[in-house]
Amino acid sequence: MQLYKYFVLICLSLALTNCGDTNASKQTGLSINSKAKAFTLGDTLNLSINNPKQLNITSIDYQLDGEPITKDAVLNNITLGEKIISATVTYDDKSATVSMPIKIYNNIIPTIYTYEVVNTYPHDISSYTQGLEFHNGELYESTGQYKESKLRKVNYETGEVLKNVNLDDSYFGEGLTILDDKIYQLTWKENRGFVYDVNTLEKLSSFNYGKSKEGWGICNDGETLYKSDGTEKIWYINPKTLTEESHIQVYTEKGKIPQLNELEWIDGKIFANIYHRNGVVIVNPKTGGVEGVIDFEPLKKLVTQHDELDVLNGIAYHPERGTIFVTGKNWDKLFEVKIKEK
Repeated sequence: MQLYKYFVLICLSLALTNCGDTNASKQTGLSINSKAKAFTLGDTLNLSINNPKQLNITSIDYQLDGEPITKDAVLNNITLGEKIISATVTYDDKSATVSMPIKIYNNIIPTIYTYEVVNTYPHDISSYTQGLEFHNGELYESTGQYKESKLRKVNYETGEVLKNVNLDDSYFGEGLTILDDKIYQLTWKENRGFVYDVNTLEKLSSFNYGKSKEGWGICNDGETLYKSDGTEKIWYINPKTLTEESHIQVYTEKGKIPQLNELEWIDGKIFANIYHRNGVVIVNPKTGGVEGVIDFEPLKKLVTQHDELDVLNGIAYHPERGTIFVTGKNWDKLFEVKIKEK
């Protein structure tokens, strides 16, 4: 349990108030009544309306983040995190909308995983690793820092750089992923992503972010791109339009997990590095619920210790080998590991 507490950086705020639509509440006295302001996936809402002025209410329509719900809706098949419940109340041929914030937490305790190192390979100690991914058995890497950011194709067994593209000095490289023979690479604060041909590393196009303000990690499930922005949010991006269509919030049964960084899609789940924590959370992409935690902290002690050494970042799944490759920022080693339950 101590290991679990180490990873889950949470901020519980259960003292939520009925704060939406202040004018409607003041004029009518109406507000939403709920036995709780924080819920767990699978709970029942049990909503009602406080009506101190005894208005002649003829109908009530409830919504959760804009989607219709019933007053006794069960919170299944829903994403987690901060939500808004609203109620449009019709009375005396008039209507008023009132709302309140709630939070929805996951309904399971994450499984704790450890690992077994099966191979160790050399890694460029000067690479500030941001993204790591295999494609057709070959390793691709994105690195960061202004004036040092790169996109590379690497021989993972020897560390030899097979192809290299330097980013413009004004860009800080972040995560990368490969879909339909295209590499998608993020930059940090520049609100810009790049698309390359996977075979030549020729830049094909660029795209801007939407509501997310920064680029951190990115992965894909074969159809959709998933992008982290340094918060608890993971954004769904349509690869055809390169627009953010929606997002999930990553939560445990206790609270949110902020600073999600490099992402990797593995067997239907999103594996996400937690910045500064040398660990990875395993996320259900449908709900945002954390289902597992992997502690990679001991790996940092196995690399050369130097002034530029930074945190674990970079996780790549090798489907043919059934193993995961991990490294870090300015690490001189790339570790091939097998994950096992602790």
